Amino acid sequence: MEQQEKRGSKLCVLLALTSTKSFKPNMLVTTGKGEEFPGVAEAEEVFKRIGAEKVEVKETEIRGVLIAKVDLNPLEAASRVRELIKREPDRFFYTKRYIPLEIIVKTSLEEIRKAVEKLADKIGENEKFRVTVEKRHTSLSSKEIIGAVAPLINRKVDLKNPDKIVLIEVLGGLTGVSIVKPEHIVSVKQVLESIV
Repeated sequence: MEQQEKRGSKLCVLLALTSTKSFKPNMLVTTGKGEEFPGVAEAEEVFKRIGAEKVEVKETEIRGVLIAKVDLNPLEAASRVRELIKREPDRFFYTKRYIPLEIIVKTSLEEIRKAVEKLADKIGENEKFRVTVEKRHTSLSSKEIIGAVAPLINRKVDLKNPDKIVLIEVLGGLTGVSIVKPEHIVSVKQVLESIV
């Protein structure tokens, strides 16, 4: 019981940290449920191995989800993690996915729309896109979010093979928004399967 209370208060502190200006995550890292603590150490080491000098990785209130702030462009960090998986696959035991977060906003349709508007020019005139929503601890539906942001992008939609993905990562009261190439969403499992 005492350990559970400690963990509960720790998570409340971490939630408070995520919403301050001093800690704005630019990467999301997933782990197996219950593997968050060793996942923090593993993610810190991975980010250092790819050249990040300043690394902060924190647990969230959501099981299996870590947030990180690294002193690298998040898209470049994701690309470097992909290459590290190929070179040093044994380094990845607890962490499952590495996802760039370009803009962090409060979770509301209006704030998410504004973030997508800021990034929309990243989708070229002849490029196709899709919207991917991963949501945790929110009453907003994926349909609501997609309906709010898809009309902002005057490009063709391709759900199977998009050139770019409008990625909306809802983490309770905060949301990460990115426009990325599919390879910037790094799944350790998929990278390993691609090299076998």
